[in-house]
Amino acid sequence: MPARTMPPVAAALAGAACISSSAVLMRLAATSASITALGRCAFALPVLGVLVLVERRRGAQRLPSRSRWLARLAGVFLAGDLILWSHSIDAIGAGLGTVVPNLEVLIISLLAWLILGERPRRSLVLASPIMLAGLVLVGGLAGLGGSRAYGTDPALGVAYGAAVAVLYSIYILTLRQATSPRRPRGAAATATASGPRPAVAGVLFEATAGAAAASMVLGFVLHDFRLGPHPSPWPTLGWLALLALTSQVTGWLLITVSMPRLAAGMIGALLLVQPAGSVALSYVILGERPSGLQLVGVVLVLTGVLIAVSRVGPASQETPQSGAPPLASAPAGDRQPAYSRRSTRIIRQASAASRQESVSKSP
Repeated sequence: MPARTMPPVAAALAGAACISSSAVLMRLAATSASITALGRCAFALPVLGVLVLVERRRGAQRLPSRSRWLARLAGVFLAGDLILWSHSIDAIGAGLGTVVPNLEVLIISLLAWLILGERPRRSLVLASPIMLAGLVLVGGLAGLGGSRAYGTDPALGVAYGAAVAVLYSIYILTLRQATSPRRPRGAAATATASGPRPAVAGVLFEATAGAAAASMVLGFVLHDFRLGPHPSPWPTLGWLALLALTSQVTGWLLITVSMPRLAAGMIGALLLVQPAGSVALSYVILGERPSGLQLVGVVLVLTGVLIAVSRVGPASQETPQSGAPPLASAPAGDRQPAYSRRSTRIIRQASAASRQESVSKSP
């Protein structure tokens, strides 16, 4: 896979740039939320399927049954994430609708604390009020020129975006479990470059298949299958195909391959490319003009993300390993220092998608 040979920073930047166009392409498709989610996944599946075959021929290990089903379950949460994200974009715009789900940085750490016992770092505590203040400004809730806030319903858009962040966080944590092999304690404590190659495309294929199936079910339940206002289906289908190839395939693969080779601080800086790029693209392509206070809110949210992934307080440094498998957890016997490594791993996994890509979204 050519992405494996790219410098990790270049690969991550390219992946973030691809994903930053997601919300704009979703807006250009002008179709229902369920069709957007289904199309994004359905068009991506054939390409990912081919990449799975290529990986296997090059010696990638097959996913065990447990990992496949957990990845499909993660895809169910991804489907809900993508559908709600479409509603958030409709309410507050493509640019701002991409900024709000960055709450995932806080929510993932909170869920990891409640479910996995991984206590959040001091930097996350410091970032929380800054990000929440930014959300208040983005949603036009500050009472200072709120009538000029961009969006048909900015407050509702922020609420949808927060729900997107929750679903995306659950998706990330579920995918983390899918990519954490069960090993006997103390056995195979280190992965070597000569071992089986991790099935990067295989994990994405299973998660995308689960998201496609869930999107179809949710579309029937919500009566949300509407192709678009165009007399011909091709403009809409073309935008959805481009969305699938840029975000669901290219962006995700580039980020998934690059994240294990980068330090957490670098990841935090690269994470800012997606929302900042989305705001810029929506300004240029869609003509979206957020108010001054909303732009201040964007800066606060992104500043909070940068603080959240920084290391405040004593913590040991973790050296990135170029041979480390993407999205893999540390072996059970490797506990020194367990907290630092687990926290860094969560942040890396959060950057892989997304909400969208998913690993998006942002989503």
